[in-house]
Formats: sequence, C-alpha cells, structure tokens
Amino acid sequence: MIPVILSGGTGTRLWPLSRQAYPKQFLSLIGEGSMFQQTLQRLPWRDVHSPVIVANCDHRFLVQDQLSELQISPQTILLEPFGRNTAPAVALAALVVARDDPEAIMLVLPADHLIDDGPGFQVALEHARGAAERGQLVLFGITPTRPETGYGYVAVEPSSDGIMPVQRFVEKPDAATAQDMLEIGGYYWNSGMFMFRASSYLEELKSHRADIYEACVAAAANLRDDLGFVRVPEEIFKDCPDESVDYAVMEHTKNAVLVPLDLGWSDVGSWSALWDVQGKDERQNVVVGDTCLEDTHGCLIHARDKLVAMLGVQDLVVVDTKDALMVAQRDRVQDVKKLVNQLKVAKRSETENHREVFRPWGSYDSIDNGNRFQVKHITVKPGERLSLQRHHHRAEHWIVVRGTAQVTRNEETFLLSENQSTYIPIGATHRLTNPGKIPLELIEVQSGAYLGEDDIERFDDIYGRTEKAEPEIAPANVEG
Repeated sequence: MIPVILSGGTGTRLWPLSRQAYPKQFLSLIGEGSMFQQTLQRLPWRDVHSPVIVANCDHRFLVQDQLSELQISPQTILLEPFGRNTAPAVALAALVVARDDPEAIMLVLPADHLIDDGPGFQVALEHARGAAERGQLVLFGITPTRPETGYGYVAVEPSSDGIMPVQRFVEKPDAATAQDMLEIGGYYWNSGMFMFRASSYLEELKSHRADIYEACVAAAANLRDDLGFVRVPEEIFKDCPDESVDYAVMEHTKNAVLVPLDLGWSDVGSWSALWDVQGKDERQNVVVGDTCLEDTHGCLIHARDKLVAMLGVQDLVVVDTKDALMVAQRDRVQDVKKLVNQLKVAKRSETENHREVFRPWGSYDSIDNGNRFQVKHITVKPGERLSLQRHHHRAEHWIVVRGTAQVTRNEETFLLSENQSTYIPIGATHRLTNPGKIPLELIEVQSGAYLGEDDIERFDDIYGRTEKAEPEIAPANVEG
C-alpha cells in the first residue's frame, strides 16, 4: 500500500494562525508535531511503502523539513504550481505510482485531519484493503455524531461485511436536513479519505472526466526533477480543470463503496472545530498561551505571544499572533474566509505570511520598521546558508547574538562569534552561513532609501532559487 498525502490546502478558516505560506497542515495545533506529521505517524509502517506527497511548490521546504524531522524518505514529492483540487492531484500521484505498478493500492489522505484512535484506523485500513484489491473505490465515511451542516454526506446500502455500496452523495445540508439524516441513519460524513488501485482510479477518471485525465497524462509526461522534488509543468497543468475526486469520479462510478470510521475524526476546518476537539477548563474554555480570564465561558483563546485578558464574555474565539488579532463569535467562525477575502482585496501581506517567516535556511522575524530602516531577528539552521547576493539601495548591519556566523563580503570571508558585528555596504556581494552545530541567531538592521525585497540580485543559491526571483525576506511595508 502506498500512502498519497495531499498537502496543498491553505486552511483559510484558521486565519490568522494559518496563512498561505504556512498553512494549517504544517502547524502544531493539537498534540505533538504538525497535522502533516501526525498523518504520517498514524500509518501502519510495516504494511506501507514510502509515501507520495502532493504539495504546493511554495511549501516544498516545509514538507522536506517536516519529513526529515520524522526521518521519513518519501518516494516522491510532487510539486503543483497551483492548486487544481483533489481529482488532478490524485491522478498525478496515480500516474507516478502506475509507472512501477499499476495495480498498487493507493491510500489517499488529506494532510490536515485529526484521528484520535490510530490503532482503530489501522484496523479499518486492513478491512478496506480487500475491497480495493477487488477493483472497488473505497471512501472512508465518518459515523455522524451531530447534525453537522459543514460536511457533505454519503448515503449507503447496509452490508453485513461493513463494505457498504454507495447510493448517493449529499451536498452540505441545512440544519433540518442534517437532523433528518441523523435520525434516519444510513448516512455518513464524507471524510475525503480513499483507497483504490492506481489503475482503478485512472480508468474511472478517464471514463467520467477524460479532460482531467488527458491533462494529467500530459503533465505527468513532462515532470521535471528539481533538487529532490518533482515539479508539475505549469504551462501544461494550467489547462487542467479544477475538480474534486467526489465530483469527478466517486459520484459517477458504479464501484464506489464506503468503510465506516468511528474514531474521533475531525478535519479541523474551523476554530469552532478546534474548540470541539480540545480539552476544556471548568468553564468550557480552551486556552493556549498566557491569559487572564474572569467570568469568561465557552471561549477559545490562542495567545502565545502576549497576555490576553478577558472579562464577562462568552462563546468567543480570540486568536492573537505577532501581527494580527482576530475576534469572532464562535458560531460565526465559518465566515473567517470573508475576512481573509477582504484582506486579499486590500493586498494585505497578513494573508500570506506571518511576521515570523520560514525559509529553507531558517527563519526571520520582522521586529520593527520605519522610515529608511528595518530590524529583523534572523535564525539560520546549522549547516545552512543564504544565497550569495547584493542590494543596490540598502546597507545591512549584522550583530551575532548566538552561535557563529561565516560572512562572505566581496572577496573576504571571515567568522563572527557572539556579540560581534559587521557591516555590509550598499552594492557589496555577501552571503551568510552557519558553520556551527547550533542555530545561528543575529539581529539585522537594514538602512537605505529603498528597503523592498525586489532589491535583491542573486548569484548563487543552494536551494535553486536563482532563476526565479524568490526573495529571501518578504517584501517590506515601506515605500521606496
């Protein structure tokens, strides 16, 4: 069995914690590790091959780092230039898998789901495997626990062996319809998790959505290796329709079956869902971080960066980050997307990046900025280095606060230790490297007439970013 982990989402409804450059699947929201890592850790590793990861190209180094932390070597990391929903993503993975073994069993899992009962999940996988080996397309359905309006439903025929033929799919219902389905029985939440042979999925996709199939075949024929990743060609993939596995295949095939799961599942698709699945205090509050609460009930407070004090309120969601504060009624958090859309229209950077931004070499935190200056806290991982570059409109001052820095400045290379500093003049070719075994931390003070990150010229980069202008540091909120 080959796990196919779909990791292309952006988790908009969990803003401001989840952002385009660092979405929810890579965040540690519940328990140890990120949701992406937890998805991998619950697999029955004695019975599965190395995974195929399908991710957005902008998240490639996040995927690589989090796999490395688990010491997992993937079979392939497929990089989509942009999202086209799950049907094309699964098709690309199936085409890659089918090159070696068309009859291989694929276990398709979103990277951002929570399952409490890992051993029970593994038992369900083994139960579903026989159906997949017979050529059926297995959907894992969640036993509903409430009249949920945020999920799609699947109606099934009863079966003595627990492999239930799918009758029909039901769109996200209103509250009354959801209550009726819960009382009638025979309906399950659509989890978005599947198991089938690579060949079975491709045959059904070709039969029901030949346009998606042909676009993916063309893209798969032109995949490009890039520093251990496999890039899907943008010029071909842009013509692929945007469609889910459900709409493209599962609603049309005669071979769809459902295996039920009752394992404490959640897609953690909103702040209210996160409140549902976490431990609460005696007043039904979920608290993460530094808080002072008085007469506060039924709230979710996420406050890792500063003290949040609340008095005489109930059923609120309060999420505080270094650069944004979001307050909402708990029963309105499905509409967080509307806030994000407003911010996108206003071209606010808070939808894309956190104040602390992660790069393949480490991270930086924008501490302060003003007229003609910026201050950043930069962390470089052991053995990593930034690109060889220069700026035409700004100078930089570097002060080492932890670790050792190897600095290249024009023709000279030298070391700086803690409490030492150096100056990078305008126009100087420079590079920063961490030669040590602990993280390098330094304060960077930029000064000049223009501090935007389009003022960067790269000459060499170990991460292959010299061809396309991809800044080390996100554009600053300054005018040039």
